[in-house]
Amino acid sequence: MKTGGQLIVDSLKANGVERLFCVPGESYLAVLDALVDSGVGVTVCRQEGGAAMMADAWGRLTGKPGICFVTRGPGATNATAGLHIARQDSIPMILFIGQVQRDAREREAFQEVEYRRAFTEFAKWVAEIDDPARIPEFVNRAFSVAQSGRPGPVVLALPEDVLREMVENPPASILPNPVPASHPGEAEMRDLAVRISRAERPVMILGGTRWTDQAVHQVERFAERAQIPVGCSFRRQMLFDHLHPSYAGDVGIGINPSLAAEIKNSDLVMLIGGRFSEMPSSGYTLLDIPCPQQPLVHVHADSSELGRVYRPTLAINADPASFAAALAELDVDGSMPRAERTARMHEDYLSWSTPPETGPGDVQMGPIIDWLRDHLPEDAILTNGAGNYATWVHRYVRFRKFATQGAPASGSMGYGVPAAVAAKQAFPERTVVAFAGDGCFMMHGQEFATAVQHKLPIIVVVVNNSMYGTIRMHQERDYPGRVSATELTNPDFAALARAYGGHGETVLTTAEFAAAFERAEASGMPAIIEVKLDQQAITPTRTLDQISGTGVKT
Repeated sequence: MKTGGQLIVDSLKANGVERLFCVPGESYLAVLDALVDSGVGVTVCRQEGGAAMMADAWGRLTGKPGICFVTRGPGATNATAGLHIARQDSIPMILFIGQVQRDAREREAFQEVEYRRAFTEFAKWVAEIDDPARIPEFVNRAFSVAQSGRPGPVVLALPEDVLREMVENPPASILPNPVPASHPGEAEMRDLAVRISRAERPVMILGGTRWTDQAVHQVERFAERAQIPVGCSFRRQMLFDHLHPSYAGDVGIGINPSLAAEIKNSDLVMLIGGRFSEMPSSGYTLLDIPCPQQPLVHVHADSSELGRVYRPTLAINADPASFAAALAELDVDGSMPRAERTARMHEDYLSWSTPPETGPGDVQMGPIIDWLRDHLPEDAILTNGAGNYATWVHRYVRFRKFATQGAPASGSMGYGVPAAVAAKQAFPERTVVAFAGDGCFMMHGQEFATAVQHKLPIIVVVVNNSMYGTIRMHQERDYPGRVSATELTNPDFAALARAYGGHGETVLTTAEFAAAFERAEASGMPAIIEVKLDQQAITPTRTLDQISGTGVKT
């Protein structure tokens, strides 16, 4: 005989779960008890939103569903911050929520929520298990749904009494469901080969999930052979080596104008893996809706995404890894004009991604990014949340390896620190650096305590300009000089790191950063490096005064 809680853990282990993230609750004590002797790692978090973001980051970097457990009511609603990120970013994740006991349902019992109604917009599938004997069936299905087609989060509600109830004849073994691959058809690939051969100004844009390291290398080799410039979708820059001669830059908000022009004037646009939603499409400006001006090839693992927003000339229902394998077999070569265009676009990218060396105040982020590019290993993992500070990572960091970027395309603040915790646990041998603004850090900065508790030497770079910078920038643009609700009074972040039991540094000048970072690395502890940035340094190229019209652009 086994309890429902034990069957939950057995089902997780059968599906290869190595670690889960949680904030404990009395609603799922039976699961916590079953975990004691399970061998599954448990990361105890400080807030459910941070726990869900860790599960998202695990799924984002490993391709395997991140697992999160939270308690009912306020615990569950806190977790929706991470759930929304996973949904918009197509990240495999399973959120288990403790629920009130069955005999109290529909009475608005203590912390009761009907998750099948409330969470439908946040997840691919929401279910409640009311029979402990069916737990393996539900959990296996959750893993299948989370990983297949367009990946995404699944929510399973667990009534407290279901977890305590005994199952007299539990299955002797639990076999996980296979995740189906979707392969491109031979006729489709022949059609694609003809289109690529005839194109004079092709461009390929990579995005989405279900990629592998092998798939990335296959696309890189094909792009070089066929002389096709490649861009990476917003916050998916790790899908192509930025120093590869075919790399043309990131495609999204703040896009290089020359790259945007090339996409608009292309005679063959290939979207591989992604949906090309609002952020990657620069606010739906790069392709017309519903019928793009450019011939469009759209490759996606979920057939329902093909034609949903853009009418493709050629639609290929395939996951990125299967498509990349088929692409590697295409007999397509480039031409001299295409080679020259690709080389020019790569040079444009290198120029665009070279940061400015000067700026307002005593700290310039450009030289700091330059130093990090030279210092960090190629497989270092960089995470961040949302804010103007993230522009320095987004535009100027040159990603070289797959699974090195953890950032939310949904623009959620607070993501960087919890994502770094998960990244360091998934890849303990690799350097993990989180970037955060002062406003962004305070959203989920308490998860720094999680890093300390689990002895995870992440390095958090807090770019502090004492305001909600992105909102202030828009405020100065639309309502010049009328500052409202964007100023912040912050703690001493370096002292905060030390109070948590970590290492703290404060950087007041550009020259201080390198030594501060090296001391943080040498400490072997979780570390915070607070970088004091002048408020005028709101973007790499324009000051607040220039945005408001009171200054002159340099």
